[in-house]
Amino acid sequence: MKYRKLGNTGLDVSVLSYGASSLGSVFRDVPKEEGIRTVHTALDMGINLIDVSPYYGLMKAETVLGEALQTVPRDKYILSTKAGRYGEGEFDFSRERIIRSAEESMGRLGTDYLDILLLHDIEFGSLTQVMEEGIPALEELKQSGKIRYYGVTGLPLNIFETVLSKTALDVILSYCHYSLNDTTLLRLLPLLESQGTGLINASPISMGLLSNRKVPDWHPASAEIQAACQRAAEFCRDKGEEIAKLAVQFSTANEQIPTTLVSTATPDNIRNNIKWTEEPINEQLLAEVLDILKPIDGATWPSGQPEWNEAQSRNGERL
Repeated sequence: MKYRKLGNTGLDVSVLSYGASSLGSVFRDVPKEEGIRTVHTALDMGINLIDVSPYYGLMKAETVLGEALQTVPRDKYILSTKAGRYGEGEFDFSRERIIRSAEESMGRLGTDYLDILLLHDIEFGSLTQVMEEGIPALEELKQSGKIRYYGVTGLPLNIFETVLSKTALDVILSYCHYSLNDTTLLRLLPLLESQGTGLINASPISMGLLSNRKVPDWHPASAEIQAACQRAAEFCRDKGEEIAKLAVQFSTANEQIPTTLVSTATPDNIRNNIKWTEEPINEQLLAEVLDILKPIDGATWPSGQPEWNEAQSRNGERL
């Protein structure tokens, strides 16, 4: 496993990180024991950053992860969780809720401090509340020693530009913007580097678009995006290759992307993902797949309050 610096945090993070959302049975019903074995496999094979949220499985993911970590020394992993999102449409970035949320998460996770705490999907909330209450609450938690570093997560890239123009963040988590079909995250790199902000990239398979499995019905991508990704997946299959492997290799290969989160609750799957990062990428296949996906390169979908998505369109990101 390779490790890279996470901004100015001083943390060395594994290039592949573990996203624990699957432990909450958000994609399928996962037996607790299987989820725990997956966490242990990830850690045993060199992953050191684990990301979770109370939203995943309505606290189930944090609870299962906490049980998995009971037997693991605390200095063997970097623990990231979130606050502010608690249900499909339940968002609260108030000071009181963020502080209480951190305490509740620490209880479920069996720890007295969090390495990273992120405000979850801030494009759905009030930017005023995020800036005037949420982020100051994170700073308060940091000053008290309850958390070491903090930041925000979201889909529209302009939310990061907006927040970083107003305040400093230790880290941000962006998803579905550095993958085979969308590399628009690269536009943020100069800003992040200038401010020393760490970057966590999530979902190299674009929430299931870059996979041999059927795209889930809930996926927000347009029919055009889904069709192009399906063509790319079929092309890989015809070549005897798996597009998910190429996707993971592509996202973890860039030295400017410190770490990429993948989520699974199957030990064999996390083992394969880790092995893929250590194998050389098929450059010819990569070029051919990128060519197939070129017509939709950078295309995304709406998320959160309308103003964020109008801004995305003005910035040239197709919805």
